[in-house]
Amino acid sequence: MFDVVVVGGGPSGATAAEDLVRSGHSVALLDREGRIKPCGGAIPPRLMQDFHINDGQLVAKVNTARMISPTGRHVDIPIENGFVGMVDRKDFDPFLRARATEAGAEYFTGTFVRIDRLEGTPVVIYRDKATQEHKELPCKLVIGADGARSRVGLAEVKDADKVPLVFAYHEIIKAPAKTDVYDPVRCDVIYDGAISPDFYGWVFPHGDSASVGMGSELSSVNLKQATADLRAASGLTDCETLRKEGAPIPLRPLDRWDNGKDVVLAGDAAGVVAPSSGEGIYYAMVGGRVAATACAATLASGRVKDLKLARKLFMREHKTVFRVLASMQNAYYRSDDRRERFVSLCHDIDVQRLTFEAYMNKKLVKARPMAHIKIGIKNMAHLTGLVKANHV
Repeated sequence: MFDVVVVGGGPSGATAAEDLVRSGHSVALLDREGRIKPCGGAIPPRLMQDFHINDGQLVAKVNTARMISPTGRHVDIPIENGFVGMVDRKDFDPFLRARATEAGAEYFTGTFVRIDRLEGTPVVIYRDKATQEHKELPCKLVIGADGARSRVGLAEVKDADKVPLVFAYHEIIKAPAKTDVYDPVRCDVIYDGAISPDFYGWVFPHGDSASVGMGSELSSVNLKQATADLRAASGLTDCETLRKEGAPIPLRPLDRWDNGKDVVLAGDAAGVVAPSSGEGIYYAMVGGRVAATACAATLASGRVKDLKLARKLFMREHKTVFRVLASMQNAYYRSDDRRERFVSLCHDIDVQRLTFEAYMNKKLVKARPMAHIKIGIKNMAHLTGLVKANHV
């Protein structure tokens, strides 16, 4: 009998498992292994501090972000007083799982099937990867950290199927030397309806390789063709393709993360991907941590209502940032004219500084209220067309 079975061994599940075993609980970590999520791989210094990730896990450090408009204009935003770390999920996820098992979690490889409750307590049924037999993991609580369209969530949590999804696709390519359009220490974010009519494309350096991809909520968009077009526009067509990966990404947090008795969701399963930016690794790991906290509280108190702590703790810290980013996405991603104006707004030094301070520290900066007021006025001016788009 385990205290907790964690289903899913990505950043969220691995973090939850490690936190729980370090607080003295018995944990089974179930992962199907072999799957690599499409991900640009950007992590902020705040993540490295909060979750004890050292430079050895980074494949690159980025010092500039380039925003590219539908007409090809660009704004280069320097990352002051820090950097954006880049990881490759094929290495980063196994590192986190290994750290959890070294701390004391028992690792099982297989696919979640269902939860049985024949004697009142949950028993996770999974298909063993090696034998293909159904096996059992009896426990007191379950954390579903098995990604967007979570099998645990769909089976156990009300309205888990209601979250809207962006479908993301990327190709990991062998990185070229620095060129006029590719820089190994710069992240390119492409706001162009020809690449993605409702999200964005990206070119993120990973040291010897690079992630080139895009996402869209529209099923009519050909993700592979759009990525091929993006590679052509970025001068990367002839680079060797190392991997191709695709997956859905949730667009907003679920209204409920637990089933009111013995299951709580975490990470993509709970919908904690930042709107507008699509950033997910940091929020997934925070989601794993608050899920672990909620489980520890429930095990100590015997009150199933304590499972609600996971969502409560997460939203207390990040609700405002998510709301602001969702407003930005709704305002600027609707047309190429709006995207053009968004890139124009990025010229503003106040926008640049506050954006990256918020990214690095994961909170809205309140130290300069006048800057926020100025940004609000400029934002309205750009949206209403009172300000013409700047040209570079």
